[in-house]
Parts: sequence; C-alpha cells; structure tokens
Amino acid sequence: MRDTSDLSGLRLADAAQATGMPTYRALYERIREGILSGKLAPSSRLPSTRALASELGVARGTVEAAYERLVAEGFVIGRGAAGSRVNPHLSGARLDAAAKALPRGLRHRSIGDEKTARTNTGEPAVNGSPRAPRRNHRIENPSYVPLSAHGTPLPLQNGMPAFDEFPRKLWARLAARHARHLPADALSYQDAAGLSPLREAIAGYLAIARGIHCDPAQVIVTTGFQGALALIARLLLQPGDAVWCEDPGYFRAHEALRMVNATLVPVPVDNDGLDVAEGERRARHARLAVITPSHQSPLSVALSLERRLALLNWAQANQAWIVEDDYDSEFRYTGAPLPALKSLDGGERVLYAGSFGKVLFPGLRLGYLVVPPALCDAFTAATALLSPVHGWIEQATVTDFITEGHFSRHIRRMRQLYGERRAALADALRQHLPGRIELAQQAGGMHLLGWIEPHRDDRAVCRAAHAHGLAPGALSYFRIERQLPPALVMSFTNVPQASANDVAQRLSRAFDDDEKSHRG
Repeated sequence: MRDTSDLSGLRLADAAQATGMPTYRALYERIREGILSGKLAPSSRLPSTRALASELGVARGTVEAAYERLVAEGFVIGRGAAGSRVNPHLSGARLDAAAKALPRGLRHRSIGDEKTARTNTGEPAVNGSPRAPRRNHRIENPSYVPLSAHGTPLPLQNGMPAFDEFPRKLWARLAARHARHLPADALSYQDAAGLSPLREAIAGYLAIARGIHCDPAQVIVTTGFQGALALIARLLLQPGDAVWCEDPGYFRAHEALRMVNATLVPVPVDNDGLDVAEGERRARHARLAVITPSHQSPLSVALSLERRLALLNWAQANQAWIVEDDYDSEFRYTGAPLPALKSLDGGERVLYAGSFGKVLFPGLRLGYLVVPPALCDAFTAATALLSPVHGWIEQATVTDFITEGHFSRHIRRMRQLYGERRAALADALRQHLPGRIELAQQAGGMHLLGWIEPHRDDRAVCRAAHAHGLAPGALSYFRIERQLPPALVMSFTNVPQASANDVAQRLSRAFDDDEKSHRG
C-alpha cells in the first residue's frame, strides 16, 4: 500500500486564486485532478485535515469540506483515525478515459476543431443518412398520475414541485417587463437552439452547480427531457439499434424509444446504480445508454464512481452514446451533491439533459441538452424541424430568473422546504401505516419509495388511493422485465407539512379498501 502525504505537485496553495472558485471547491478540484491523472495513486494516503489546513494557511473546515465531497463522490475513503486514502478500487485503466476531461475547465476547444477530430475517427456521419420507415407503435399509457376533476395535481403525484411556494409574483413581474419592452426582432423566428443569453446562462449555471464546462454553442434549448430524447433518438438511432435502459427506469423514456423502434436492453439497477458489467454482457455493442446516474428513477440510488468510469470506458471503446438525465439532482438532503457524469466525460460521449420542469414548474415545458461539439450543427438543424422551443418571452424570463440570482435562491429555498416536507410525510406514513409500508433510505430527490407488503399489487393500491384523492405511482410501471417487490413512488414536494397526517390517513384507508376488495 502506497503511503504519501506529498501533494506539492497539485499546486493546492494557488488553486483558489487560479480558478476563482471558493477555496474548498478549488482544493476538491485539484485533488480530484490528481487522482484522475494518476499523480495520486489508488490507496495513497492524504494528509490529515489539520496538517493540510496548516500547510495551506486555510481553515480546517475548508479542507474538511473538500474531503467530504471527495468521499461522497467515491474518490476518497475516510477511515476515521486511520486517515483518508484514495479509493483503492479505482483502477488505472478506468481512470484513463476520465483523465482526458481534466483540461475542460481550463480551456475550450473550438467547435470546428472538435467536429473535424470526431469525423476523422471513421464514425458514420450523424446527418445525411436516410432512415428506414418506422412501424406504427401503440403508445402504452399507465395513467398512474391522474389529475383531479379540475386538472390540478393530487397529493403524492410525482413530478410536481411545490406550486404553493413558487414565486408567481416575481415571475409575472419578469415576464411583464419583457412583454412591455418587446423588441421588434422578438416577433420573428428565433434561433432554433434557443436564445443566446439563455444558453449562456445555462452554461454558466452548469459550470458552477454541476461541474460541466461547455461552450454555450453546445447548449440546445428543448421542450423538456422528452423533447431532448426525441431529438437524440431521431439523430443517433436507426430502427433496431440496441439501447441500454435502466430496469426499473423512467417508463416514458422507454415508450419514446419504442416509438422509434429501438431495441430496449433492460439493465438491472442495484445499490450502486446501473450494472455496467451486465449491460456489456447483454449488449456490448449497444448504440445508446439512457441513465439517471445522480438520482436513479425510481429507486433513488446513485451510480457509483467505479461504474461511472466503467460506463464511460464502455462508450468510448464502442463509440456508443450516453444520455444523462440529470432530473431533480438539485435536491439532495444528506451529503454533498454528486457531480454530473458529464463532468468526467473526456471522450465526449455523454449528452446531458436537464429540465426546468421539476425545479420551476412543468407547465413551462422548457429544458436543455448539452451535446458534444461534433453534434452541435446536426442538433441545431434537427431542433428547427422537429422540436421548436417556446417563444421569446418565456426564454427571456427564464434567462433573467437565472442571471439575476432568483434561480439559485429558489433552489436553496426549495431544498430546505422539501427536506421539511419529506421528513413530515415520512413520519406520518410510519405513524399511520405501520407494518404496511417500509420507506427506502434516500439521500435526495422529490419522492419517497415505499415497499409494501409482498402479497399486494401496487397498481391496485394506486387505484384505491386515487379514490381517496391521492396519486402515488406504482413501481410496477417502471420495470421492463425485472420482477420487483411491490412499492409505491410518492412525491412529498406537493404535500405541505400541515397536510402530511391527512394524506397518510387517506392512504391507510386506501390500503383498507384494497384488502376489502380481495376479501370480497
């Protein structure tokens, strides 16, 4: 086992000044860089927080914050009094591909250079190839998220943020400002990839919040994740192409892929996320993988660092693409937020999709996609034909919401609120449904996963719950082929703390009704 405390080669002392980041973040970035580049080998011992803080002349808490983030992401293992060491399971082979990502935060390659480099690999061109006719596909609609008679969301309905706490007056003021001062060119057709100021704002936000350093030209404004996935499928897939899908996973993504006649390859998910080795065993030469690595839908686990690197290596070796759906990653209640998979993407194989629907409100129907530089032209052209985004006022309003600081403040406020609502609903469920529901341990997200008694049908329980004005989801709807115990997927974001007991009591009555239906 290698033992070292020499970090001098990482230039930690001038990290904050060189990058302009907060000091703890700069320390984290430099140590992470050292691990990925091999300067800090697996099992290398790191200096104690006290020693490193003294050497750098910073507060001990600053170093602790950097170490905690490295531990949360799997780069470092903390061993109490024995100190912290680089994760011994990070093999050099898996680190090689990720190490290529390191310069991305310090320099930007030009779009033209990257496009030339990629086409020289011999990979078929994205645009210009004719496509075979697609068969008609019957869309399955597991209506597990019904609306009330008035079209308003029901308690426990998934994907619904706290409408009661959204700053509607602020939003209306920003929108009205643009409506009053509407420039003449806003009445014309807009850039198909989205307003330039919005794309710049998104790129800036991703650099700070998700560790993704991209040129604004790589950002494509979409009509949410579904719009992004539709574009990806039309451009990167041919009928019959194999696509890795999480099992269980987001069922609307499965249906979108079936509509383009993709061959779904169900890959099981365990406590470490997508089982990459099993995916390779089932379909090594798949064209695409669609994953939710930061907060898996619906099991809420995170893809481990070892599997992230293995997934990137698989994509690079097979010239496959990865779609990273980073939904609700903003809401983590324990530990540091995990970085995006895209932040490790040295081979430019990841297409990163985000949405404003979960953070702001779904009626906005606005999201974004970060594509590799080689795909910018193709995706911009396809967006104009297949998925034009909303008008100028909506995009301009979101731009101001981000650049004026309202977006970050809203996320911080919702993270606090959702943490409180999460705890209140969990307590109420344990109180009113003892023995009937067992809540899974989750670090973040917008829903609770509750395992129910094995003899129950989770879909039947959902139907009974709807009769009581509730709309939980059934885990069964998320599976492709895998047999799973029954469970409920229950949003807490739209359940105020004062309503938690009432909601739990109504759900308990739904369980009673389900039992009566089986006895009768």
